[in-house]
Amino acid sequence: MTEPTVLAEVRGSLGLLTLNRPRAINALDVSMMEALPEALEAWRHDDRVRAVAMVGAGERGFCAGGDVRAVRQAHLDGGDGTRFFRMEYAVDLAVAEYDKPVVAVMDGITMGGGVGLGMNADLRIVTERTQMAMPETIIGFFPDVGATYRLSRSPGELGTHVALTGMTFGAGDAVALGLADTLVESSGVGDVLDGLAKGDAPSASVGRVDPPSGLAAARAWIDECYAGDDPVAIVERLETSSSPEARAAAATIRSRSPLAVAITLEALRRALTAGSLSEVLETDGVIASRMLDGSDFAEGVRAQLVDKDRDPTWRHARIEDVTRDEVLAFFP
Repeated sequence: MTEPTVLAEVRGSLGLLTLNRPRAINALDVSMMEALPEALEAWRHDDRVRAVAMVGAGERGFCAGGDVRAVRQAHLDGGDGTRFFRMEYAVDLAVAEYDKPVVAVMDGITMGGGVGLGMNADLRIVTERTQMAMPETIIGFFPDVGATYRLSRSPGELGTHVALTGMTFGAGDAVALGLADTLVESSGVGDVLDGLAKGDAPSASVGRVDPPSGLAAARAWIDECYAGDDPVAIVERLETSSSPEARAAAATIRSRSPLAVAITLEALRRALTAGSLSEVLETDGVIASRMLDGSDFAEGVRAQLVDKDRDPTWRHARIEDVTRDEVLAFFP
């Protein structure tokens, strides 16, 4: 028989959820979006369970993100491509609003939908192996799963830099961005889970560790270059900056979908004034649905994940070619 894509077990006082698609770095699919809320709901009424922890199976990572190839194919086949997004966002909100403490162990690769699951836990653990990203502009999409709610509230413009470039970063930057709380050595994760199983409160199970952050050290040029609501002005400031890192960031953004970059910046700025994660997730649902048509999503997924030629043909040659009206059409 096929093994379940989510393993749910009770260990003493701990409800342990293991994302169980290790060959796909535990990429989220519909079956997982069904199993996770089912387990959470069952444990809500189970007095044995005092806390819940989420981990990833295998050695490569916690979760590589949502299965966007399946979303793209469902839409191309005339099916409901938005079904997965609706389910995913509902699970993210369920984690954020769960009435028992949730611990996420974001060890190894943690991207996209994996960040959406982990960043909404009560205790968010990263390790020395963590490689995190919201890489959606690479595939012509935007940082969904409520990520703009968190990234818009990161110090200065760190979240803007991460969202527009889609860059990968480690544990120290994850903590600096507000996507994680503390560093635990990967070899010590088992001890943390054992403590939770014995009834330790999550806050008592680990100490607070703030590892060094390269992003935090680069705030001077990041805050200066990424200020404002105009993506063209941001890229121009990056390109003319005296910082080699800034100029490299400009080249990276130029390689992303121009439309996705512009939509991402608009989503970030709107998320900053949103009243709740729930509100941002509702907006994400509208944007995601509209991006299935009339955007670079299908082409980006093709180039990056299907044909893997890494040579997308974007709808716009440059960020300067994207109009304000085009961007606003994706928002409610």
